[in-house]
Amino acid sequence: MEQCLNIETLKIAKEELREDEETRNNALSQVRLWLKQNKKIIHSRSDDSFLLRFLRAKKFSLPLAQEALERYLLLRQTFGRQLFNELDITCPRLEKLLELGYIFVVPKRDKNGRRIIITRPGVFNPSMWTNAEMCRMHGVTYETLMEDQENQIRGFVHYTDAAGMCLQQLTLFTPREAVRIVKNGERTLPMRHKEIYGVNVPLSLKFALDFGMTLISEKIRSRVKVTN
Repeated sequence: MEQCLNIETLKIAKEELREDEETRNNALSQVRLWLKQNKKIIHSRSDDSFLLRFLRAKKFSLPLAQEALERYLLLRQTFGRQLFNELDITCPRLEKLLELGYIFVVPKRDKNGRRIIITRPGVFNPSMWTNAEMCRMHGVTYETLMEDQENQIRGFVHYTDAAGMCLQQLTLFTPREAVRIVKNGERTLPMRHKEIYGVNVPLSLKFALDFGMTLISEKIRSRVKVTN
């Protein structure tokens, strides 16, 4: 597997995640054994790339990685029909959202080798699309990116361009759903969120932003930068 990653990426893995070949192989073996013995988990992927999502996101802490994996599987089981069973970007309605540029990934990595994800909620018309379709677009994007092991190590930079966004978009989700989405974004999806930027944020939506900031950890909060 090391041959798939360049020397610089392997160095980052060692320095930031405490990952080397021995640590990685031992951790993978222990997680696979845990999966077999865990009666709560009936079925799960057990290939290297999938399990390493969680190990790397939790810096090879086995208890934290196992907890994250359980949370992820529970999320998929709970919302599978609505959000995870139709992650097909060739679906005409999702294709249209893709063409609009609702969410996309910059072709080139940033100077630190990280993938940049850009979201433009202002182009999402609530009278044309549903909140489930919005979530599926994010699901397609994140699941695709998490398969790449370099992304697992280097992490992600998020830009949200809120130009054109209004209160109508906020009504797509109930307060309870919004809380669940924000918390799952940090606690359940095994992604290393390195930097988060919000630009063109309307002052009229500051209350929603302030509320969202209370739901995330101090670590993630320190990585958020917002401008209007």
